[in-house]
Amino acid sequence: QLQLVESGGGLVQPGGSLRLSCAASGFTVDSYAIGWFRQAPGKEREGVSCISRSSGNPDYVDYNDSVKGRFTISRDNAKNTVYLQMNSLKPEDTAVYYCAALRTVHYMCIMVPLGPPFGSWGQGTQVTVSS
Repeated sequence: QLQLVESGGGLVQPGGSLRLSCAASGFTVDSYAIGWFRQAPGKEREGVSCISRSSGNPDYVDYNDSVKGRFTISRDNAKNTVYLQMNSLKPEDTAVYYCAALRTVHYMCIMVPLGPPFGSWGQGTQVTVSS
């Protein structure tokens, strides 16, 4: 069973930092493009960042304009985990954050969930930015 499990959320003050983890099981995390999404109350789920699967090319990464320069996505193959380092957090970053395997165009990740063989969205991890 292919599964991704999110963790690392919490309550942080504006300007603070958090690191989210997306742990893979049933597959190696570098064999699929992986992305982070978030959903704030009353809003649509939106893509935050993605990282391509391992290939002969340097990893391709992409970010939503609202997080560029503040968030960094990375992958640790030894831990079979993708991370989202979030710095300079703002109240508008408050949301439930989810990770998912993604579709690709050539070797570039796009913020569209892959679907099967992966299931539906996981539990997510809550990030709250508030003073």
